[in-house]
Amino acid sequence: MVERKIFAGPRVRRIRMGLGLTQTTMAQALDISPSYLNLIERNQRPLTVQLLLKLSSVYKVDLDELQGEQGGNAGQLREVFADPLLAGEIPGDQELIEFAEAAPNAANGMIRLYRAYREQAARLSDLAELLSREGRVAEVAGPRLPLDEVHDRLQSRPNFFARIEDAAEAFHERLSVGDDMAGALKAWLKGEHGIAVRLLPVRAMPGLRRRYDRHSMRLFLSERLSPFDQLREIATEASLLALREEIAAELTTLALSTPEANRIARFELARYASHALLMPYGAYLSAAQRLNCDIDLLCARFGVSYEQAATRLTSLQRPGASGIPFFLMEIDTAGHRLRKAGAQGFPQARFGGGCPKLNIHATFAQPGQILVDAAEMPDGGGFLTISRTVEGPRADFGERMRRTALLIGCDIVHRDEVVYGTALGANQVAIGPACRLCERQGCLARAEPPVTRPLGLDEVAAGLSVFDFQ
Repeated sequence: MVERKIFAGPRVRRIRMGLGLTQTTMAQALDISPSYLNLIERNQRPLTVQLLLKLSSVYKVDLDELQGEQGGNAGQLREVFADPLLAGEIPGDQELIEFAEAAPNAANGMIRLYRAYREQAARLSDLAELLSREGRVAEVAGPRLPLDEVHDRLQSRPNFFARIEDAAEAFHERLSVGDDMAGALKAWLKGEHGIAVRLLPVRAMPGLRRRYDRHSMRLFLSERLSPFDQLREIATEASLLALREEIAAELTTLALSTPEANRIARFELARYASHALLMPYGAYLSAAQRLNCDIDLLCARFGVSYEQAATRLTSLQRPGASGIPFFLMEIDTAGHRLRKAGAQGFPQARFGGGCPKLNIHATFAQPGQILVDAAEMPDGGGFLTISRTVEGPRADFGERMRRTALLIGCDIVHRDEVVYGTALGANQVAIGPACRLCERQGCLARAEPPVTRPLGLDEVAAGLSVFDFQ
């Protein structure tokens, strides 16, 4: 069995400096040269068993302290440097370990500072949302990442792009799809642009879902993708070619501030265009109305996935021919909100989407099952919510599958127009926009106190929640 080498230079240096010793004095006491001690302190030489015993006997050092895990704060520092604002600053873990070892107090200070920054950022976000609910806009806003800017812009406006819709319908008619959309798109790509579509095994494209090779004029797709996702990738590539001008025109209307934000938004609009191509507006609206927005039946009718059919429902807002104003939210198992969209913009002020009692969180315990609720807001407004999990790309054996959950909802007044409304009982689930913005008393699910009220801690009486407020 190979003996584990112990590099504890920063700890040895702290012991020496804590005792007020020079390197020469400590080296003499340990029967080593000052240059060798210097190498040990710089982690260029490991501690030998003899040196460990000598340190223990001469300076009464705890051997467990010297042999402990390197970089005790390294894991927490990884969280700090995984933040998008700092990602890429440090190439690997070794520098974090060295920092945690050499300056543990400074590392702790950075961790506390980062947590305070995250807490203040969350409070400012909640406060800005509260002001928007009251019809006021916060004038001071911090710098945003390009992805955040794109998401904010798309979530705040209707999920409808007229130029793309019109062009996609016209393109669909020219394709003469019949019963084989994939075949029609592949034939168009090959005939019009000389692009061949090829499916590659995971080992050939382990980290990509799609790649277009301009030299060989081939569009490679990963076999990890379901047939529905493969079709969407083909439709996205076709849309980037056939609807280039319409996508560019809609991109201009978003008025984004950076080239990176424009690049991200262009991809989002291409994804929107692929849905418009696979599910043409007029045909999809007509089918949705006849089928009472039964998403599973819409999937079968148009040969798309649940996620694609649900997303398409949020974009039926053509003037004079609009559908039910649905909105959509997607989260992962950790509760991160990955995307939000709405036929009239995501109803952040009215609905919020941050309540832990929403049925979207319960879907992970019942994968593939559709959960339906009537949700009542504190102001008396109500929403019909439909939630279900969706699977990501296929995983290798032993690899954890990516699973997210979708919530699609609409105002409760539309319950009789939607097939899922028949599953509602008389009871409504009392929810709020988010814990920090909700003032419902005695909520068992409350995870945070509201920013608008002081905590009501009382030594005599304790409420149902640890965050009870006055």
